[in-house]
Amino acid sequence: MKTLTQEQQVIERMRCEGGYATLKRLNEIIDFSTWKTKTPEASVRRIVQQSKCFFKIQPGLWALEEFRNTVLQKFELKIGNKKSEEQFSHGYYQGLLVEIGKMRNQKTYIPAQDKNRKFMELRLGDVSDVTKLPPFTHENLLKKAKTIDVIWFNGRDMPSSFYEVEHTTDIKNSLSKFYELQDFYAGFYIVADECRKKEYEDKLHVSMFEPIEKRVKFLDYGRVVSMYEGMQKIDKLNW
Repeated sequence: MKTLTQEQQVIERMRCEGGYATLKRLNEIIDFSTWKTKTPEASVRRIVQQSKCFFKIQPGLWALEEFRNTVLQKFELKIGNKKSEEQFSHGYYQGLLVEIGKMRNQKTYIPAQDKNRKFMELRLGDVSDVTKLPPFTHENLLKKAKTIDVIWFNGRDMPSSFYEVEHTTDIKNSLSKFYELQDFYAGFYIVADECRKKEYEDKLHVSMFEPIEKRVKFLDYGRVVSMYEGMQKIDKLNW
């Protein structure tokens, strides 16, 4: 029986996944026993980046060219349509944050208005744990919290991290929400493209946000993807 090349193995596994996969998923399902390398994950990344058989949808998310139309239809994604691309990107990073939280044994929340947003071909409402906010504080603060893009809750149903995904919207609005929620012992994160970091810093370093200035962190998209992919290595260590 002819041995498949590494590229052919990646293609076959991606076909079995419906024509697309995250790098994390590929690293979980490919049998690396015949790969003569100490860094097979790096080899998979190099293959999808260099081969014309694949195209990138988002950082960490790749698909086969032969499945292009099928995959984009599954994702309800129209390449070149700004609104469609923004909606998909927003849902993608919300979904990654939900998955990371679940892998860290956190209960995950996304707003009810986002429950039908796509995370790849899934609904965010089916991926997150809850779309109804736990009653952890007064009603006026719950109204602020319930619009946060992703919230992680600990085992006592208290918020441990708040995440706002800022693809194109005004970062100041998210900082205002964090300001109102500053009394909670939780992390505050703005998630956006690296190109928006300067804008984030300019809006954070004003007098009105001084009480939360040292608590808010910026997470660029690449960092979120790295966190998601890194959870696989942690899972293996736990075994």
